[in-house]
Amino acid sequence: MLILYTSSGCASCRKAKQWLKDKHIEFIEKNIFTTLMREDEIKFLLSRCENGTSDIISIRSKSYRLLNKNIEDMSMNELIRLIQNNPSVLKRPIILSKNSVVVGFDEEEITSLTPAHIRLKVEDRCPASCSNLELCINVRKNPDSDGLLMNDLL
Repeated sequence: MLILYTSSGCASCRKAKQWLKDKHIEFIEKNIFTTLMREDEIKFLLSRCENGTSDIISIRSKSYRLLNKNIEDMSMNELIRLIQNNPSVLKRPIILSKNSVVVGFDEEEITSLTPAHIRLKVEDRCPASCSNLELCINVRKNPDSDGLLMNDLL
């Protein structure tokens, strides 16, 4: 199961939600403004970020700039409290799986979270002119080769 962190007025969040529904991918939606993120949840999210806090914190956002704080100087506890008290500093949407996180709506990145049985259906739709045809064929022959099987999602 995926977790989709959203906010009400976010167009990218609506696109991501619709994309997941269209692909029949189960997810739990959590509005960051109406549901308090737990400490362990934030730690889990941060542990999936490849580039640290810059993956999920929007330092260009008005709410972050108004804080007059440097995120690099914060302890983990301070960062957790910052997110809990100011969820608007988070980039959106955030799609979280057991092994990875995708921030924003990027169809190619979200596809990496798609369960193998759905991704393998590409075989019926991938034309010979596709630039990724060889890669797709290899993945279909050995679905475990890409390391993205999602049998153990949250």
